[in-house]
Amino acid sequence: MGAPLHETSDGLTVRSLDEDTWDAFAALVEAHGGVWGGCWCMAFHVDVNHPSRTAERNRAEKRKRVTTGTTHAALVFEGDACVGWCQFGSPTEVPRIKSSRAYGKGLTALPAWRITCFFTGKGHRKRGVASAALGGALTAIADLGGGIVEGYPEETDDRRVSGSFLHTGTMPTFEKWGFQRIRPLSPHRWVVARTVRA
Repeated sequence: MGAPLHETSDGLTVRSLDEDTWDAFAALVEAHGGVWGGCWCMAFHVDVNHPSRTAERNRAEKRKRVTTGTTHAALVFEGDACVGWCQFGSPTEVPRIKSSRAYGKGLTALPAWRITCFFTGKGHRKRGVASAALGGALTAIADLGGGIVEGYPEETDDRRVSGSFLHTGTMPTFEKWGFQRIRPLSPHRWVVARTVRA
């Protein structure tokens, strides 16, 4: 495996999703039923709700994207086990985002990169996995040329929010890494952005 993208003080290591880390990524996805009903982290690439879509097809297409370099993610490891990730990509690579109609109304220019989703495995939540993953993603983006990076987090405030609404991340996680609020997408979801230098 290549050099880690990011390491935390409590033993978490972040690595890129690639052919060397595929098996660890796949083990985490399979341990959670394919994640979000068999999505395999494909929903930002294609319409996974289409009747022709199956978990098996999503898995096969995700694997192909890994081998061709058309999917990006920062995987968080504890030892040899993948415990979570943050997916990112160019708007061409990940064209589907939540609240896309509201997003289009305020759009003036596309970013270089999008942070689209996070996942943390059971038993590892509330340990900073998402933050570690985002830090790793920003390092990877810098290595890939940098540019303006957008995210679309949920503002939780003091509300109790189901984890299913938090797959695009939380505002405090993004703000910790220097993202600024650009415009709202809904009462509790924002476009945030920052520039990453190459």
